[in-house]
Amino acid sequence: MESSLSLSGKNAVITGGGSGIGRAISKCFATAGAHVFIFDLDQVNGEKVAQEIRLKNGKATFMLCNITSSEEVSHTIEKVKPTIDILVNNAGIAHVGNAVTTSEHDFEKLFQVNVKGTFLCLQSCLPRMIEQNKGVILNLASIAAMVGLPDRFAYSMTKGAMLAMTYSVARDFLKHNIRCNCISPARVHTPFVDGFLSKNYPGKEKEMFEKLSNTQPIGRMGTAEEIAQLALYLCSDQASFITGTNYPIDGGFVTLNT
Repeated sequence: MESSLSLSGKNAVITGGGSGIGRAISKCFATAGAHVFIFDLDQVNGEKVAQEIRLKNGKATFMLCNITSSEEVSHTIEKVKPTIDILVNNAGIAHVGNAVTTSEHDFEKLFQVNVKGTFLCLQSCLPRMIEQNKGVILNLASIAAMVGLPDRFAYSMTKGAMLAMTYSVARDFLKHNIRCNCISPARVHTPFVDGFLSKNYPGKEKEMFEKLSNTQPIGRMGTAEEIAQLALYLCSDQASFITGTNYPIDGGFVTLNT
């Protein structure tokens, strides 16, 4: 398992690493030589990804973890030994609705997972990185943090918070040789997209898939593997001069649609 960008000898914690973009990042990092620690609530898929990596001679450990629980996060992070070189805050949930139609329950749920979950992982990993005097943090935000998207009120709020946390962490911990960056994807083809289409547009999945794809100026959705390759670069030593930066990976959406 070889890659031109090496993470050999590094331990990488990847939240939500059992599916979608997190799955692609887990596999990509393992291919680059990292020992990936897959944090996920989905034990079946999390174990499956870890097993797939090990079958290709990679290093992977699945850890069941609810990132909204400070006790669970702290306890699970403590099991990652001896170092935590990389933290990828990828776990998150989506929501459709505006400021009127979003329920209080849904608003709080989005906040708990996307914002509090990221915060708790940061709070548990940063002391280890400070002690090591090194570390890399990558947050998965969204173009929703940068531009107004219709009916994405709560989701946009949480991704905006992740972007702001990126800048704050990069500033506060640079003196400890800790880098923190952010990736903001546009629409990416993941199982979530397929599930959304089958639930909301039964019998019209293909038609709606094409419609959603064409909202990207480049004419298609991104792939999870493309996001993973950018994540690999930003978490590698080759990106050692990069911190406090947000990287849109969006097929031209932000620039060409505004």
